[in-house]
Amino acid sequence: MHLPCRTFNETYEQDMAIVRTRLQWILLAAAIVFGLCIPLFTGTYMLTVIITTMSIIIAALGIQILTGYCGQLSVGHSAFVAVGAYSSALLVSQSGLSFWIAVPVAGIAAGLVGLLVGLTSIRLKGFYLIISTLAAQFIIMYVIIHWTSVTGGSFGMSAPAPKLGGIEFATTQSYFYIVFIALLIATYVAKNIVRTNVGRAFIAIRDNDLAAEVMGIHLTAYKLLAFFIGCAFAGIGGALAAHARGVITPDSYTLVQSFWYLGYIIIGGLGTITGVFFGVIFVSALNNGLAMFLSSLSTIFPGAGSLLAPLMLVIFGLVIILFLTFEPRGLAHRWQIFKAYYRLWPFSY
Repeated sequence: MHLPCRTFNETYEQDMAIVRTRLQWILLAAAIVFGLCIPLFTGTYMLTVIITTMSIIIAALGIQILTGYCGQLSVGHSAFVAVGAYSSALLVSQSGLSFWIAVPVAGIAAGLVGLLVGLTSIRLKGFYLIISTLAAQFIIMYVIIHWTSVTGGSFGMSAPAPKLGGIEFATTQSYFYIVFIALLIATYVAKNIVRTNVGRAFIAIRDNDLAAEVMGIHLTAYKLLAFFIGCAFAGIGGALAAHARGVITPDSYTLVQSFWYLGYIIIGGLGTITGVFFGVIFVSALNNGLAMFLSSLSTIFPGAGSLLAPLMLVIFGLVIILFLTFEPRGLAHRWQIFKAYYRLWPFSY
């Protein structure tokens, strides 16, 4: 199933494996080797963009599980990213905890906050659930901004670079490997979650929660679990991004950013792990391409650089509308069509 022509599985373990053919193993190994070599031929600016993109992918995996697989709409994902970022920064800078422990703890902290939000909105669906998560966005950010003795308020706080023994990962090149390995682990975990009984329960709830309940699925338990897992991914992504920047401020976790996270999975494709990569990379490339274009244009028109933020919002809105109209299943659907062509070759025509 889902294999090229003349290729078949002989055991159940082969059929359930994520990587099944020799070509897939070769491509996976080549992709990992290429990823590990990126710092060798990439400048600091582009490497910073790549690190930011990878941390966003980790956080977006969370909203894909929560919204794309379980169907629980959330417009407060950026706030949970902020919880992870501030939790890790506080644990490392003020409590003296190791970065390697602080990041997982930050993910758990964000997951617990998400669990609390899920408890208050567990019986809500659709528009009412959106309003509930919108309230969570404002409440969490209000606490972060006004709890100045802990978070630094609007001035933000520092997030120290990680250390391992006597080695400090203070450079962009060295920190890249931490985020890259974290991305591989997060992708593997997310991919396996959606393949288990838990993932199938999420999909059943998304498709028809009444039918899922009739089949014996405990709606409350699985919805809360989806909130915890989704927000834990957000917290880990936020913590990694925070230590990459070194300084965090509330301006990075606005309501607009929460809409961006929804946009990533709409553009990439709802209900698919691959779609997260497509969506985030597409928007990141669009954003940075527009920034470079306006930067070069500012040499002729001095005020062109200031148009980046409003113009990006307009383009983002247009892209969402175009995808919802012409390709509602996202870029991942195009990828599935390509793979189907490959699997049926030479009988694709």
